[in-house]
Amino acid sequence: MPEIKNRSEILFLYDTTDMNPNGDPVDENKPRIDEETGINIVTDVRIKRSIRDYLYEYKKQEIFVRGDKNTDGTVKTKDDRSKEFNNNKEEIINKCIDIRLFGATIAISSKKEKKNLLNNDEEENNSNNNEEGKKVITLTGPVQFKYGRSMHKVDITYIKGTTVFPSKQNKSQGTFTEKYILPYSLIAVYGIVNENAARNQNINLTEEDISLLLEGLWNGTKNLITTSKFGQIPRFLIQIKYKENSNFYLGELDKRIKLNTYIEDKQIRKISDVKIDITDLIDSINKYKDKIDSISIKFDDWINFVYKQNSVQIAEILKDFNLGYLNF
Repeated sequence: MPEIKNRSEILFLYDTTDMNPNGDPVDENKPRIDEETGINIVTDVRIKRSIRDYLYEYKKQEIFVRGDKNTDGTVKTKDDRSKEFNNNKEEIINKCIDIRLFGATIAISSKKEKKNLLNNDEEENNSNNNEEGKKVITLTGPVQFKYGRSMHKVDITYIKGTTVFPSKQNKSQGTFTEKYILPYSLIAVYGIVNENAARNQNINLTEEDISLLLEGLWNGTKNLITTSKFGQIPRFLIQIKYKENSNFYLGELDKRIKLNTYIEDKQIRKISDVKIDITDLIDSINKYKDKIDSISIKFDDWINFVYKQNSVQIAEILKDFNLGYLNF
C-alpha cells in the first residue's frame, strides 16, 4: 500500500448508557468530569487503547503497547518488548501499527548502540528522564486525538450492590460493591492525520493503516464489552481528506457541531432525545470545497442531523463532494 500523501481530519461521535466511559484511578475510578462545566471527558489514551485492542484481537495486527506478561507473571516492560524486535527501531516501526499511528520515544544507548522503544502515550512526560549514556529520539505520532468531550452536561450516579462471596473466610454474607456510572453521555472525538509528520520522520504510514485506524475507532468502541464499558455505541464517523500538498485543514471539527434537545442536559437518556446540528460544519466544508479531496462517512440508523433548523440526511447534504461510505 502507498504511503499517505493527504492530510485528513476525523470526527467521531459515540454514546454510552449506564456505564463508565473512562474512570479516573486517582478519584475512586469515577468517570472523568470537568468540574467547571459538568462535561464528561475521555482521554486520548483511552481512545487509542480501544483502537489498539481491536486491531490486535480482531485484525491480527502487531501492537507494541499491549500489556503482555512474562513467564513469571510480571508485565513486560518497554525494554522487554523492544528486545522482541531485536532492539531495532526500524523493525518496530515497520511491524507495529500503533507506533506508525501514534508515535513513540526512542532511547538509544550510546555505549552499546542499543535501541529501546518507550511508549509515547503513557510515558511522554518521562521521555527526558533517560538513563545516562542514552540519546532520546521522539517520533511524533502522525495521528493525534484530542480528549473526547460529551456534548452535554452529565450526572454521575452512585450504585451500590452486593456479591455472593464473602470478602474473608468465616464470613457468612457477601460483601458490598460500589461503582460510579453515567446514565448517558454523547461524546465527540476529534483527530487529525498529519502526512508531514509521517514523511518527515520516515514513518511508512499507509492508506491501509488509516483504514484500519477508522475501523478500530468504530468497531473498537462497539466491541469493548466489559462490565464498565458495555453500552458504548458508535453513532457517526466522518473523515475529511484534503488535497495533496495543500497543507490545509479546518481544525476543531468537534466545535463545529452542536446538540439540539428540548430537555435538560442531565435528563438525556438516549440518542433519539437529541439532534446533531451540523450547520457550522457543513458551511465550513462548503466554504473550503476547493481544498477537499474526498469525504468518507459512516453513521448509525438512530442518529438525526439538523442543518439550518431543518432535518437532513447527511449523505444528501454532502452529495456534491467526492463522497464515500466506510464499510466495516
